Amino acid sequence: MLGCVTRVRRLVRLLPLQTSLLLLFLFCTVSVFISAYFLYGVKRELEPSGVGVSGAEGASADSDDPRVTPSRLLPLRGVSGGPGVDPSGARTDPVVLVFVESQYSQLGQEIVAILESGRFRYRTEISPGKGDMPTLTDKERGRFTLVIYENILKYVNLDAWNRELLDKYCVEYGVGIIGFFKANENSLLSAQLKGFPLFLHSNLGLKDCTVNPKSPLLFITRSGQPLPGPLPGDDWTVFQSNHSTYEPVLLAKTQSAESVASMGQNAALLPSVVQDLGLHDGIQRVLFGNNLVFWLHKLVFVDAVAFLTGKRLSLSLERYILVDIDDIFVGKEGTRMKVPDVKALLETQRELRTHVPNFTFNLGFSGKFFHAGSDEEDLGDDLLLSYVKEFWWFPHMWSHMQPHLFHNQSVLAEQMLLNKKFAMEHGIPTNMGYAVAPHHSGVYPVHMQLYDAWKKVWGIKVTSTEEYPHLKPARFRRGFIHSGISVLPRQTCGLFTHTIFYKDYPGSPNELDKLINGGELFLTVLLNPISIFMTHLSNYGNDRLGLYTFKSLMMFVQTWTNLKVQTLPPVQLAQKYFSLFPSERDPLWQDPCEDKRHKDIWSKEKTCDRFPKLLVIGPQKTGTTALYLFLGMHPDLTSNYPSKETFEEIQFFNGHNYHRGIDWYMEYFPLPSNTSSDYYFEKSANYFDSEVAAQRAAALLPKAKIITILINPADRAYSWYQHQRAHDDPVALKYSFHDVITAGHDAPVKLRVLQNRCLVPGWYAIHLERWLNYYHSSQLLVLDGQMLKTEPASVMDKIQKYLNLANIINYHKILAFDPKKGFWCQLLEGGKTKCLGKSKGRRYPDMDPESQVFLREYYRDHNIELSKLLYRMGQPLPSWLREELVHTR
Repeated sequence: MLGCVTRVRRLVRLLPLQTSLLLLFLFCTVSVFISAYFLYGVKRELEPSGVGVSGAEGASADSDDPRVTPSRLLPLRGVSGGPGVDPSGARTDPVVLVFVESQYSQLGQEIVAILESGRFRYRTEISPGKGDMPTLTDKERGRFTLVIYENILKYVNLDAWNRELLDKYCVEYGVGIIGFFKANENSLLSAQLKGFPLFLHSNLGLKDCTVNPKSPLLFITRSGQPLPGPLPGDDWTVFQSNHSTYEPVLLAKTQSAESVASMGQNAALLPSVVQDLGLHDGIQRVLFGNNLVFWLHKLVFVDAVAFLTGKRLSLSLERYILVDIDDIFVGKEGTRMKVPDVKALLETQRELRTHVPNFTFNLGFSGKFFHAGSDEEDLGDDLLLSYVKEFWWFPHMWSHMQPHLFHNQSVLAEQMLLNKKFAMEHGIPTNMGYAVAPHHSGVYPVHMQLYDAWKKVWGIKVTSTEEYPHLKPARFRRGFIHSGISVLPRQTCGLFTHTIFYKDYPGSPNELDKLINGGELFLTVLLNPISIFMTHLSNYGNDRLGLYTFKSLMMFVQTWTNLKVQTLPPVQLAQKYFSLFPSERDPLWQDPCEDKRHKDIWSKEKTCDRFPKLLVIGPQKTGTTALYLFLGMHPDLTSNYPSKETFEEIQFFNGHNYHRGIDWYMEYFPLPSNTSSDYYFEKSANYFDSEVAAQRAAALLPKAKIITILINPADRAYSWYQHQRAHDDPVALKYSFHDVITAGHDAPVKLRVLQNRCLVPGWYAIHLERWLNYYHSSQLLVLDGQMLKTEPASVMDKIQKYLNLANIINYHKILAFDPKKGFWCQLLEGGKTKCLGKSKGRRYPDMDPESQVFLREYYRDHNIELSKLLYRMGQPLPSWLREELVHTR
């Protein structure tokens, strides 16, 4: 190769000067032609034929105008899940990184609220100026699939190091950015966005917003006629650029006659939201010229999240709605439906079916109140029943009583049977499988008498409530399944029993229209795949606000979205809901006394004082049973009643017992006395390493104290193995301890199960971290299991102070060491002792040296992490842990 280069050099030296110049000229000419081909041929295929964002010529939103043209997008590099790419191979986690101005900023909260409504995972960070950027990758995987800046200037003005870091990440992993620019009194009227071929014109009043029909961003959003009227506020920003990377999404006119000077007189429509196609620097972005107060911004924001994540974080186009009309016969005279109202109800149902296939109003009845109005209203009742087959029906209580007030299931069932008799006499179907309790009483918090009576009398399979887990915020309402009944989340729609007349709507009739036209009611449909709306009889008489609301809502949804709204009967709706959200099948029981609304619809015979204030969580084989005995010796402490299945342990939070409900759990504790010193506790040693117990316990017992006992994890593993041998576990009898703990991944399943039960509970730091995710470190006490074994009285002194008990007991006087048993027991009168049963304190051979060496290495890193965690918690290291750390040096 080097010889060839040498010969070429010699040949060039021999050429005459004229020939050399001619060759140079030919080379330059060919280069120009090649460059022109790529610049004006190939690039034209990649970029739009017109101006990407309104320039001096302006742009029209008319679909026939070539100046508003969708561009071919820059491919999303390295990100499966981009347009047309299978999301199963995505290189980023489906998490949104949100940079907010502060923890309490309004726009930041609105962004988070939409992400939460869509059930999208996110992480918020205070926007760094010159601070550190959060870690963006984990090994070869990106931690975020989208970045959102509440203030795009914080992104633009990042220090060079962090800006390069973030941009490189976005290019490498195909991650897009959404940014907002909210002008204020200090904003320049016109300025270039630093580092971008994009100009901002700020503090404008806009009107007559239009959606660009050719924007590639649109998915849920439908383009159509301009939205007439002014946009909220006079602090809008519009964008200007001649670079083809920018595509308008929303356009509007200025409220005043004059145009933005630098954009020319023909700039009738100005972009207020633009999409950066990534042709400038390889990063796709969507920029908003204001916040999310404008409802159309919320709609476009949802589409922007979907587009920039390649539909990984996207809501489908399918929506299901069910409109319940509660208390169809319950209402004061003057608020009920008359004959014209009933006819209007049926006619509106037919009209709505043109927008919502098979739309059917769902009527809830309490038969006792039939014919309880004026003569005209009674005729309305009769006409309604003549149309009985035109509607769906569901039962309330016969006398509209709240079920939680009934403590006897048979009395509840009698009330239901009266309603069922009424239904059968009037041809009302009784097999819909759906019911709603008045005021949501008994549904949540659960009143088991209601669930049992529902199933017995009506065969109920589905109900709904707005109370789980709480009424507000509405975006967190969820469903669950309990005792064979599916409980679906219910939504309000701005209509209540007192909203009867349009002119008297609270705040003004305009407030109702705002709810419908882009407000909370519209957003409910937009952000929830399934919505069950609660309305009342009084909303369908007089001004018929219920009919007005849903007709207007469906027209608005059809005008501005591509949503396909459908309806299903309740049982099928529940099947659909839990197919979409299978993780919600299991409930998460909350403390009823933490929510006033819940306490008001909870039986007065129940009290939260019956819940334990202390949990001893294990792990197993660390001395938890001995601690349970010692705690029970204290006059201020009361343990749970024993279980026939699990003896002194209830095992509520970690297993199938949890699905029996909190009423079942409370039955394990005595009714509280009037003394303030009642302090209930329970011990279930398998709570410690359970993946679900910590979250469940914190939801029901948020103020509880937690005690865990830790011994050397190697000793704990060996003790569990010997425990299983003593209980004739065939696997433990077949294999040696060393065989168990060293078994490979290809070992028999039962052997691997035993191995996990030996080893996994000893990952102390991992399990403690899980509990600390739900409880403050001050609520968790870590005990040295070795000290509990050798100096239990000292440990009990520590616990009494930790629990802040009224009476302090000297355990040195009530505990005695039993040399036959080999452990400490309760000292009785006359010097006798009461000890644990024969299964406790077994003696077995010492662990073999090979297993000791293996486990010391196996647990080395776990023990180091435990020492760090205890240091952060401000708790002393157990003696065994200090010894193990010495061996790791």
